[in-house]
Amino acid sequence: MKYPLFSLAVMAALLLCCCTRPSNTMDKDNATSLEAPVMVDDSTVDGLTVYYPDFSRIDLVCGTMPSKQDTSVIFCAEAAFTHELLDEFSHSNIDGDHVSGGKRYKGAACEDNSGAFAWFGDTTWEFVGGEYGELLDSVAQAGGMAFGQALIIHDNESLRPLWRDKYEDKVTHYRALCEKDRRLCIVDSRDPVRYAEFVAMLERFAPRYALYMDMGSGWNHSWWRDGAGRVHEIHPVADKSRYCTNWITFYK
Repeated sequence: MKYPLFSLAVMAALLLCCCTRPSNTMDKDNATSLEAPVMVDDSTVDGLTVYYPDFSRIDLVCGTMPSKQDTSVIFCAEAAFTHELLDEFSHSNIDGDHVSGGKRYKGAACEDNSGAFAWFGDTTWEFVGGEYGELLDSVAQAGGMAFGQALIIHDNESLRPLWRDKYEDKVTHYRALCEKDRRLCIVDSRDPVRYAEFVAMLERFAPRYALYMDMGSGWNHSWWRDGAGRVHEIHPVADKSRYCTNWITFYK
């Protein structure tokens, strides 16, 4: 049987559409999630929510929390401890020496700071344990950022005794900055738990490094941005949020 050329063209177009149509909606969903500036995973370890920022740079913003109107910011959360509840900001009120915007600042002495995180202003970062003064000098010269905090896991080894043993019965939300499979992520307990329970969940998550991040009402206020540019608060603003001093900030 002979077909007119127009009919053959129509049939070919229909066949092409059938062959190229997605087989299911999962592919589309995956593509959307891959394009999002922050991937959220709450299924890998029961009890944890993990945020993976797809960032181009990191800074330690001090003094004023990054604005939600700044669309270049995709995730921010309190990082180092705040020493005292002061109405005016001072770098000396951040626990531990730190680097912000490529400049090193003197912070308050803090015996809980057993390590630090540093980003060197390019594509490299480092978690260190113990004294980290030389690291801060190197980071400042490279134009990066860094802050001290309490180490939870270092080079795949959980640290004992737990540094929050003095608060072992306190139930609250906890958070850590982690490196997992060579990716940086922020790991939260979904519900209030004891610190030992949070550490046990982190051990199941099995990051190579985990560094504590300041929490508690006010300090836990944080947010992230989705692929449509919408901002999602993780914890709401509280009265004590006005005392916060520093935020690890990821930029797209």
